[in-house]
Amino acid sequence: GNIYWTDHGFNLIEVARLNGSFRYVIISQGLDQPRSIAVHPEKGYLFWTEWGQTPCIGKARLDGSEKVVLVSLGITWPNGISIDYEENKLYWCDARTDKIERIDLESGGNREIVLSGSNVDMFSVAVFGAYIYWSDR
Repeated sequence: GNIYWTDHGFNLIEVARLNGSFRYVIISQGLDQPRSIAVHPEKGYLFWTEWGQTPCIGKARLDGSEKVVLVSLGITWPNGISIDYEENKLYWCDARTDKIERIDLESGGNREIVLSGSNVDMFSVAVFGAYIYWSDR
């Protein structure tokens, strides 16, 4: 098994074995303040949120190849990100827009607002079965 993480100090996404060995950078170009990460091992995808100059939701293969931007409009401070493995949906929360949204994780299409609040400063989101969990600051 592997563990993936973002390093917003160096604007990198890295991977290593669970014991810390074989550590290497898988994405180092085109990142500006990566924030949160989600991995879909079965499909071989990696997803991340990014604040920076151009906030977005990104997608790549687990080796960092085939990098694409799935969402770049109407997004400001995307914090948490989570995968619904049963429905093949990708969820994220945005601390500035106070929303939880979702898209199809393959195509990035069918964008929907799942929850919209006011002044909740959403920090993380998780999906399990029919339930959505979130935290705020």
